[in-house]
Amino acid sequence: MQNPMPERLLYELSAPGRRGVRLPESDVPEADPLPKKLRRDEPAPLPEVSENEVIRHFVRLSTMNHHVDRDYYPLGSCTMKYNPKLNEVVANHPWFADLHPFSSTRYSQGALQVLYELGEMLKTITGFPAVTLQPPAGASGELTGLMLMKKYHQERGQGERNRVIIPDSAHGTNPATINFAGCEVVEIPSGADGTLDPDALRREADDRLVGMMVTNPNTLGIFESRITEISQIVHDAGGLMYLDGANLNALLGFASPEKMGFDIMHINVHKTFSTPHGGGGPGAGPLCSVDKLDPYLPTPVIREEDGTYYHDWVRPKSVGKMHGFYGNFLVLLRAYAYILATGKDGLEAVARAAILNANYLRVLLQSDYELPYPDRCLHEVVFSADRQAKHGVKALDIAKRLLDFGVHAPTVYFPLIVHEAMMIEPTETETKETLDRFIEIMRRIAKEAEENPELLHDAPATTPVRRLDEATASRKPNVRYEN
Repeated sequence: MQNPMPERLLYELSAPGRRGVRLPESDVPEADPLPKKLRRDEPAPLPEVSENEVIRHFVRLSTMNHHVDRDYYPLGSCTMKYNPKLNEVVANHPWFADLHPFSSTRYSQGALQVLYELGEMLKTITGFPAVTLQPPAGASGELTGLMLMKKYHQERGQGERNRVIIPDSAHGTNPATINFAGCEVVEIPSGADGTLDPDALRREADDRLVGMMVTNPNTLGIFESRITEISQIVHDAGGLMYLDGANLNALLGFASPEKMGFDIMHINVHKTFSTPHGGGGPGAGPLCSVDKLDPYLPTPVIREEDGTYYHDWVRPKSVGKMHGFYGNFLVLLRAYAYILATGKDGLEAVARAAILNANYLRVLLQSDYELPYPDRCLHEVVFSADRQAKHGVKALDIAKRLLDFGVHAPTVYFPLIVHEAMMIEPTETETKETLDRFIEIMRRIAKEAEENPELLHDAPATTPVRRLDEATASRKPNVRYEN
């Protein structure tokens, strides 16, 4: 049941004259006042509360919101793994956190060394010889990659190429990025096993092809076993292969994207290599590529010469800057700390555990939920709520009911090729006990769907906010507090 006495917010606790701190009289001269046009006509209506009320307010907020430090967060394709607090200690060190973007390279050698060495690590992990850390997020990495691919064709006198092929299981950012880059989206159907169909690809691969965007393992969690054949078809048509690196967590230490035939990929380091990224950020999307795309990488590229690190701006074929400074530097720093602490063998162990955890869920839940593609998965598994739909229960109802048990919902209704999809990614950081608890909860919900579907229709019942009118909340969000 919901709390019958809702928590009072800071503005409601405010009382005139109440303070959380007592400041001494100022002992420095007052500065010239701001110009009148920049000054308020009256003081800002801030709450007047004590220090303990402020602390309790924000602690309550932290417990009202779900986060990976609070409980299980199986959000498919987002790799919501627990992030070691050591990385937060490193990222909060004042030598890094207080570094100003305008600092000269002379006084930023440590930071530049971190970025350079992270780039070298990512090259080793992916097998590619070139790297840029410019893109501030995965979608920006995609856009940067397509810009490089287009520039490559233009330099070869083939600027008329404008078609990019994607499978019907592609991430939603892929077609959006293709459109934003001014290219035509060409979607091909997946095969009966959920993987890429070479014959469908051959029918579309022509001399207008910029390239193909692929996620491997794909959004069903299945490894594209014919990826080298797919790459050869695209290359024979003169196109380039782009890897969406969202699912890199499953490949660490086992597979090289370069050896699969890819020419370029972005890496969501905030997923694979540590950064708490729920709620839309922060992120970073470094890009790795083959040598022939190196000249087109964004400026500047970080170089090292005789132990000195510098920005290389002399790149006449570059697509230009994609990001001001390195504003996502602390995300990259966390990734650097994570890789150093984990090591080569540790990264392989990450992938092993992620794959084991996903298959554990696949095997133990397939008796309660439909599994459209029953083959072994890698890092994530996609179920369908079609069995529950016979009782009037949808995937959304199951997702909402999970919140009552303190577990975040999985990704629902994606990938689009699975009806009533529920995409679950446990990651490597969850214990067997956590997974067993999740399995027990999912089985209980499956039973509730049969015996008491209205319970799921009304869920969640224990969260601070009940089920919203999602269409209205999306189109007309009300995020302002009114006293």
